[in-house]
Amino acid sequence: MIVIDWLTPWEFSPALLLMFFAGCWLFLRGCRVHRVSFARQLLFWLGVVFLYLSLHTRVDYYAERMFFIHRLQHLVLHHLGPLLIMGAYPGQVLRAGLPMRWRLRLRDFRQTKTGRGLEAVLTNKIFVPVLFVVLVVGFLIPTVQFYSMLDWRLYRFMNWSVVISGFMYWNLILDRRPSPPAVLSPGGRIISPVLTMVPQMVVGAIITFTEYDLYPIFDLCGRAIPGMTALTDQAIGGLTMWVLAGFVEVFGLLFALATLMRLSGKNRLPNKQDLLRRKQAVVAPIS
Repeated sequence: MIVIDWLTPWEFSPALLLMFFAGCWLFLRGCRVHRVSFARQLLFWLGVVFLYLSLHTRVDYYAERMFFIHRLQHLVLHHLGPLLIMGAYPGQVLRAGLPMRWRLRLRDFRQTKTGRGLEAVLTNKIFVPVLFVVLVVGFLIPTVQFYSMLDWRLYRFMNWSVVISGFMYWNLILDRRPSPPAVLSPGGRIISPVLTMVPQMVVGAIITFTEYDLYPIFDLCGRAIPGMTALTDQAIGGLTMWVLAGFVEVFGLLFALATLMRLSGKNRLPNKQDLLRRKQAVVAPIS
């Protein structure tokens, strides 16, 4: 199979192409306004390429017919792609790429009650990590996986939901700012990947060592690699989640650790006196 065959979309999606082109256009425009280092640009474009290859090429055909390729696809959608893009810290750049009228509308919307409420939900330090894990583990329940692979609407919802939750999660973990304004404290950004990593690794280990076929839907669809048994396919998929997903989370943890050390070196970590003054400032108006 030649390269052009691999790059041909299995299911053509104009909406997906529009989103990719819009994101790339905004980032390019934003790079003309802000000085964006080569490393940040590299992270952004690598993330975009990985997401595109996973969602809009022949890879999607194999992901529908091999469990381990399906897990590799979700490793990119849920972990690697969003981590790379958010590691580029692109928010300010993308906002700068918007036309001035849209930027003003976005600013005004964020100041409304609806905007503040939406932002509070999308950056909630409890809800976002829980959603991150639940979506990964939930879609691996055999019954849920069965129907998600059969119904194209559920299949697209599954893929897009893990992408969105990945962006939400890594937005919290890879935030380079002190807290506040960051939602999670620098220490919380280190602890969170450990907490989200454990259930995924446990589920991956269970899938790896299960001695019967948990996901017969892939036999029903017709496995794309002749000669690979269901149990072999399942074991490799479990290892992907157990080992590779854990490795990506460790990378995010190390990024958060580097942020903690950088903030500490600049003396930008909150100390006990700062916390006490904030509490007194909150209590004073009430009293």
